[in-house]
Amino acid sequence: MMSSSERPVVQEQGQQAQQGQLVIIGGGEDKENNCTVLREFVRRAGGTQARIAVLTAATSMPREVGDTYIGVFKRLGVEDVRVIDTERREDSERSDALEAAEQATGLFFSGGDQARIINFIKGTKLDEIIHKRYSEGAVVGGTSAGAAMMPDVMIVEGESETNPRANVVEMGPGMGFLPGIVVDQHFAQRGRLGRLISALMLQPAVLGIGIDEDTAVVISGDEFEVIGHGAVTVVDESNSTHNNAEGILKDEALAVCGVKLHILPHGYRFNLKTKQPIVK
Repeated sequence: MMSSSERPVVQEQGQQAQQGQLVIIGGGEDKENNCTVLREFVRRAGGTQARIAVLTAATSMPREVGDTYIGVFKRLGVEDVRVIDTERREDSERSDALEAAEQATGLFFSGGDQARIINFIKGTKLDEIIHKRYSEGAVVGGTSAGAAMMPDVMIVEGESETNPRANVVEMGPGMGFLPGIVVDQHFAQRGRLGRLISALMLQPAVLGIGIDEDTAVVISGDEFEVIGHGAVTVVDESNSTHNNAEGILKDEALAVCGVKLHILPHGYRFNLKTKQPIVK
């Protein structure tokens, strides 16, 4: 089966493809009070008329996690909420799972272990349908592991609260919704600037996006908006003046000079094409 990067955009003759939106949450989102970031996901997916599919591939407790999100989304007014439980790769070929994804206006990936999402979904019929729905305008959201898997190359795991080094982070294939960008989550809470910079040095991306807990970036076209109670850190190394990545051993410290850093709280926007923040 073709990878997501090779997959053609599906569109009817005479119609231009409409790309959907991404709601990428840094984990730890409020599920009990105002539910700011989940409320935004629901609103963008169609409000009370949304049809939401919750994908629990990342978690080892799919029933509990699925029930939690069913409760939250129904409390926000969504009547049609289904759980797509893929505890094995074969589950991503089940007719009920494919039907739920095909009919969804919002597809939401839970937290857990992002490697499970790749192992159980990437390259399957379910993966193909999710990307098709996104190309048709559906909203794809994810929290924690569901955020990490968004790029074409993702952070699989790595150390927190450390200076940048080549052995700080392990990279692997992601789901390909956000090419050329690295995403990290639980960002301020776990001190992950060092591992995000390390990831940027290890794979061909020029932007790193670190998302705090209970915070999301909502990507529409070439721009994203920050929603939530924390902040988003953007690391832009496209015009960096120096790094020593090629001359060091795996456990030695990375040097990176001339990197731009942007800290963006709720309401701020950023243009991914020009790599510039949009100041209020």
